[in-house]
Amino acid sequence: MLVLLSPAKNMNFDPVERDLAATTPTLIDETRILSKTTRGLTVSKIKAMMGISDDLATLNRERFQAFDADQPGEKQAAFAFNGEVYRGLEAETLSDDALAYAQDHLRLLSGMYGVLRPLDTIHPYRLEMGRKLHTGRGESLYDFWGDKIAKELNDAQDDIAEPVILNLASNEYFKSVDKKKLKARVITATFKEEKDGQLRALMVYAKKARGMMARWVMENRITDPADLTKFNVAGYRFEEAGSKSDNLLFTRPQPAAAGKKAA
Repeated sequence: MLVLLSPAKNMNFDPVERDLAATTPTLIDETRILSKTTRGLTVSKIKAMMGISDDLATLNRERFQAFDADQPGEKQAAFAFNGEVYRGLEAETLSDDALAYAQDHLRLLSGMYGVLRPLDTIHPYRLEMGRKLHTGRGESLYDFWGDKIAKELNDAQDDIAEPVILNLASNEYFKSVDKKKLKARVITATFKEEKDGQLRALMVYAKKARGMMARWVMENRITDPADLTKFNVAGYRFEEAGSKSDNLLFTRPQPAAAGKKAA
């Protein structure tokens, strides 16, 4: 089973106090081509494209200018991304065995790198997959990546008779996977919170839950899709009534807001 996660906008490039392997992204040749386009973006173009402040646009132009795909990245991807998904994954506390398993069974989708393994080293960047960006292949990053991401995911499971992908990525990122070229069965997990008898998808919780499920799969070496229904971390439980064969729903009572006690 191959698990997919989205990246995070925020990144942390503080040194890792752990001896880690460092691998090169498999689609680095494509990244090299893309970086030539991003290097030419102006502050005003970046600001308009990403909807960010002048300061952030300036910072990201500096990052694009410094980006050198010919040089090893500065930090392993699963440790560099710094958002709710990665607070759920907690790569820094994964055992060496679980991290080695994740290197083969976890993939992080990326606007800049296409597909990343946890230990692939990356440079600082911000480039959301859903943004419009003119390249020689079209007007968006979806055009740029085409079917390359799907082919890379196929290659990662080419020795498996019945490949399965557990999609824990956002719609924005999973849209980058060409479903027509994908050979694997895709199972998607959804997370909702229950309050006053109502189920709601609250993104801050859902993102962290995606990371927690990815971690659970790596720690427990889950290979049988039927075993996904056993996920029971942080109060989540499988909700059979709201699930379908390839769309699994997990629910829990909504946690109390910070500073408040649960009812």
